[in-house]
Amino acid sequence: MSSSHLQALKASAVLWVIWGLVHTFAGIIVLTSDATGGFQAISDAIAPEALQADYHVAVGGILNQHGWNLGWFGVATIVGAVFIWRQNITSIWVTGMIGGLADLGYLLFVDIPGYVNFFPGTLMTLVSGSAIILSFWVWLNLKRTVALPMER
Repeated sequence: MSSSHLQALKASAVLWVIWGLVHTFAGIIVLTSDATGGFQAISDAIAPEALQADYHVAVGGILNQHGWNLGWFGVATIVGAVFIWRQNITSIWVTGMIGGLADLGYLLFVDIPGYVNFFPGTLMTLVSGSAIILSFWVWLNLKRTVALPMER
């Protein structure tokens, strides 16, 4: 593996750790908040008073499930980042699917409609996209130069 490939994997790993920490922290915030606080934390571009309500307990349960998902997405991408740093090619795919698909849903249903501010939300989408591009660039170059174990 070339030096530029190693540097790209390390940069991707660092980006995934940042993304993972932010999402783990967001999951903790949502899980430890009531429904109003959880919605206000996620939809930071919306006036807090617009989200103030006496939500049914089921809404809090659904929001807690979202917080749980944010947390495990974050932890899983941090673990994946360790394996990417150690040049595990499979972890490029697994981490990209977990973080990338989580962020795709975020982009489509929260970011594009304008419910969030650029920081941290949109910025984290750019971070995960950059991590995916860097690591898949390495994967594609390695695929062209050597037969990967899955292709033998």
